[in-house]
Amino acid sequence: MQTLAHLLTATLFGGMIFFSFGYAPVLFKLLGLEKTRPLLRGTFPYYYLVVAALAFVCALAAFVVSRPAGLLLIVICATTVLAREWLMPRINAATDSGNEASFKRLHGASVMLQLVQIALCGWALVLIV
Repeated sequence: MQTLAHLLTATLFGGMIFFSFGYAPVLFKLLGLEKTRPLLRGTFPYYYLVVAALAFVCALAAFVVSRPAGLLLIVICATTVLAREWLMPRINAATDSGNEASFKRLHGASVMLQLVQIALCGWALVLIV
């Protein structure tokens, strides 16, 4: 079970890193802001769904090996659901209404949340090994 928990959590960690530091920045570079915004807006609901589901599965496997790792992964799952259901609609509404101040504040919060989640996932990986 330790190997399964480790592989699943490493997959989650790698996916989060790739999306944040690979996929999104490359889209902005290649497509520009006007084409990238709608593409990311359409991608984020699926991204959050995959992260939440995978974090939950990781937590189930990790609880057998390390209760603290399982708890960290449950936090990632819960905060991802919060980001998808609460934060993302508000970011979209701020963008649609042209409220730049609100967009910057909410987007900044989502970026910070993502960085914290990546750190928690890395910590869970260390606890599983």
